[in-house]
Amino acid sequence: MTRWLKALLIAFLLAWPGIALAVQPDEVLDDPVLEERARSISGNLRCLVCQNQSIDDSDAELARDLRILVRERLVAGDSDQEVYDYVVARYGEFVLLRPVIGLHTILLWVAAPALLMIGLVAVLIGAMRRRRVQTGTSQLSPEEQKALDRLSKS
Repeated sequence: MTRWLKALLIAFLLAWPGIALAVQPDEVLDDPVLEERARSISGNLRCLVCQNQSIDDSDAELARDLRILVRERLVAGDSDQEVYDYVVARYGEFVLLRPVIGLHTILLWVAAPALLMIGLVAVLIGAMRRRRVQTGTSQLSPEEQKALDRLSKS
């Protein structure tokens, strides 16, 4: 193996992201059913520090606190929905990785497709106008055509 290939392999291995093992052993519940529920719930809650990771994948201290909170609520006997409701009441809907579709969020769900459709219609109208203008100016009157024919013969 050449030196360059070895160096490239080492650089690749160093740059390779490791598996995030954010859940600490002291957080894991003894009951495997409750632990599975906790993992399912924490996989759907956003880390408020990292923002694009679930609390299950995040090493942030707040994510750890939220994982512990979820497990405490489950041990206390809350259902999955009650845990979600508790966390949302405390931190807002932003904590959910999958946003809720409701009357208060309908604008967020409809705005992007609506703006895309408006943009497509505007582009089509602009293209049709441009085509109409181009075809309207390309037609010559009979006098202009005769003048053009005379110029092209000479």
